[in-house]
Formats: sequence, C-alpha cells, structure tokens
Amino acid sequence: MRGICQDRVVVVTGAGQGLGREHALALAAEGAKVVVNDLGDAAAAVAGEINASGGTAVADSGDVSDWAYAKALVDRAVAEFGTLDALVNNAGINRDRMLVSMTEEEWDLVLKVDLKGHFAPMRHAAAHWREQSKQGRPVAARIVNTSSGAGLMGSVGQGNYGAAKAGIAALTVTAAAELARYGVTVNAIAPAARTPMTEAVFAERMRAPEDGFDAMHPGNVSPLVVWLAAADSADVTGRVFEVEGGTIGVADGWQYGPRTVRDRRWAPAEVGPAVRGLIAKAPAPAPVYGA
Repeated sequence: MRGICQDRVVVVTGAGQGLGREHALALAAEGAKVVVNDLGDAAAAVAGEINASGGTAVADSGDVSDWAYAKALVDRAVAEFGTLDALVNNAGINRDRMLVSMTEEEWDLVLKVDLKGHFAPMRHAAAHWREQSKQGRPVAARIVNTSSGAGLMGSVGQGNYGAAKAGIAALTVTAAAELARYGVTVNAIAPAARTPMTEAVFAERMRAPEDGFDAMHPGNVSPLVVWLAAADSADVTGRVFEVEGGTIGVADGWQYGPRTVRDRRWAPAEVGPAVRGLIAKAPAPAPVYGA
C-alpha cells in the first residue's frame, strides 16, 4: 500500500532525537523522502535507520537558525530529490529560569534557536515555492511548526521559551495568510510528549508506564504531523493543534472580546470600572502552567 506521503519530499529539523526523530521515521514509513536535520552525528543515525528499514533519507547537519545554512538545507532537499513538498520545523531548546534570574544569554539563545530557527527555513522554503508558483508549476506545499502549551497559555519559569513558542504560533497564522496564494498551507502543533527536554522538567509525568498505553511516547504526536505534511490536508491552514497521547484538539487563540465604546476620550478615573465590567463579561483565561 502507498503511504499518505508517498514520494513527498520533507525536511524535518531537529530530527536527531525526541519528537523530530519520531516525525522523520513516521514520514518515511508513509512513503516520504526525508531530509533529516540536526546538529552533529544525530541526523546521520536517524537517516541510516530509515534507509536500513527500506525508506529513503539523507542527513544534513547544521544550525537552522543560521540564515545561510537554512537556505542550504532547502537547496539540499531540492538538489537531492528534485523538489520540496513539506517543511516540519521541530528544532528547539529550552533554558528554564524565573524572570528575575534569567540571563541575557539564556533569553537570546532560546529566541534564536526556537523562533529564528523556525523563521529562517520557512523563509527560504517559501521563496522556493513562490518561484515554483510564478513559473506555473503546481504547488501543494506544507509547513508544520512546533509551538507549545507554554506559548499558548504561558508557563512559570519558561518566559524565554514561552515567548518563542508564542511567536511561532503568531508566525504560523501570519504565514498561512501570506502563503496561501502560492499553494502553501501552514499549521502548528503544541505537543505534550516524553523527550530529553521534558523528561528533565516533568520527570514524574513523563515516566513510561510499566504496561498499557504509553500516552507520553513521542511517536503519538507524529501521525498528526504526517497528515499535515500530506497532500490530503490542503483545506487546513492557519491552525494550531494540541496533541498528546491519543488526543488531538484545536487550540483557539486570541479572539476579540467584550468592548465598551464612547464617543469621547475616557477620563482616567472612569477606566477602572469600565475594565472591571469588561472582565466580568469575558471568559476566564486559561491558567498559566505552573501557577
């Protein structure tokens, strides 16, 4: 049987371990030709595993937050397989710290790897697809980004990570609106799964059970990613999905809420009662993780 991503060329960033590794394996199992990105030798190990099992993959090692490398990664996919059909942005790090203790380096590094590391590959992949579209070639391209509940709801001790992941969610909906004209869909996931990153922070919650369904296994997230990278998902764009275990949900982002309007400038003393009245009418916000 042909898989749902048969012969589609997919780049997966940060695919040397954790979620990215599972995404790469699942995509290859569904017939995709995978460009496995990560730092060091990790990408080669995953690509070798795919090839040994009868799939098709190449490894490409580099920092996706580097502008020139991000372009080279896209170019490698096109040179190796003749095209690029999907980009799965998974690479990310965390440097957890309360705001009063966070260093400038910890802030800058997480924003660089997580947020710019999404933007740079997206930018170069989008330029490739725009050129294809301008040449009259059919484009059925997909971008799948990786946000987080920390970005959607906030998370105590993860101000840098949450800000980066919130930026990814906003970048996703913006890119979906901009790239639709070229035949590109853009969606994001906010996964909960056992990875080297989450095991260090949520050890008890992420521990594998002795028997039964392992809800935190990272492979549980990958079927959604595979489908979003497939041709069948053409009618879905600009969405953020929460996924954990056997659960898939659509996250509902910022919406316009209650308003109070006057035909004159507000006096400062009038603002307090007006704001409290609006808050009383509005839905309660989702709680911040860890609060």
